[in-house]
Amino acid sequence: MRGQSLLLLGAGIWFGTAGVYAQHPEGGHPEGQHAEAPRAQSRNDVPRANQGRIPPAPAHREAPQGRPEVERHPSGKVNETQHVSNDHWYGHDSPDDKRFHVDHPFEHGHFEHFGASYRYHVERIDRDHHRFWFPGGFYFQVADWDWATCADWCWDCGDDFVVYEDPDHIGWYMLYNVHTGAYVHVSYLGT
Repeated sequence: MRGQSLLLLGAGIWFGTAGVYAQHPEGGHPEGQHAEAPRAQSRNDVPRANQGRIPPAPAHREAPQGRPEVERHPSGKVNETQHVSNDHWYGHDSPDDKRFHVDHPFEHGHFEHFGASYRYHVERIDRDHHRFWFPGGFYFQVADWDWATCADWCWDCGDDFVVYEDPDHIGWYMLYNVHTGAYVHVSYLGT
């Protein structure tokens, strides 16, 4: 009796599988599509900073001479670095900071794919000139005064970066690292 049950079960599985292959002769997938090997979720897929979220764009600040805001923790610790925590942008320089003056804003055009819905990986980095390239040949230069913040970033670890338009400094963008929570100012140099 047990042997007949196993025989019937095996025949049922075989006939069910044969029906699938008859409908999709290219390996069981419609229209010649082939299944990709399942990828293990990379540790780089999920942001580690900002409580695991990509932050919304920073808001324009009204006070032109305001000092950069620091994050104060209940323990008394103060974080003065440029970073995002709980979707709040800390350490952003004042809008009238002379370092950000550009004679010809957007001289190389506008980078149009910015904001929280666009996540990038770096294809190439030139550490000597503080430049990096995204897919498609789009390249940027990190502000000299911000290079120390990002010099040790893992530039080739995955889709770790988001670009935001700087709301306070015309002609500048902000490059946000989704794993450290830090950001730096960058200028777009075109393609």
